[in-house]
Amino acid sequence: MASVQTGGRRRRVIAEINVVPYIDVMLVLLIIFMITAPLLAEGVKVELPKAGARPIPPEMMKDAKPIVLSIDAQGQLFLNYNSTDLFRLGICKEPGSAGSGSGGLRFDIVPGEPDQSIMVHRIETEVVGEIMPLIGRSLRDRTGTPLVRGWIERMPHQTCD
Repeated sequence: MASVQTGGRRRRVIAEINVVPYIDVMLVLLIIFMITAPLLAEGVKVELPKAGARPIPPEMMKDAKPIVLSIDAQGQLFLNYNSTDLFRLGICKEPGSAGSGSGGLRFDIVPGEPDQSIMVHRIETEVVGEIMPLIGRSLRDRTGTPLVRGWIERMPHQTCD
């Protein structure tokens, strides 16, 4: 250890350190942890579905009632398999925002006419800008497409004009 000499007299060793900046840092960290700790303790439990299931064969769906999941512009979900409001289900409804994705077709779903329905067109096409959904899809669903097509074919035929 070094000692300090001044004017021929020997002084004792100075072993001090300025701890004020360290205390300031510790107080700031303490405040940060006090604020964030309750936020970390509360979490949202999310149970994601397992992807190991196989698709249901179309033969099993013959007599099944369809369950329709609808999402409106405000993001509300509607699960309704026996709705009587056909317009809300997209039947004979002109799209609000299909743009070029409509493929030149006029209505979302035309009962009994899957080839005239925008929904089937957007599911079956692989044209960028027309595929549905635009995000997260690179291949056509070879099982789901016949189910949707069959559902529309089994609807009682009606004109949409």
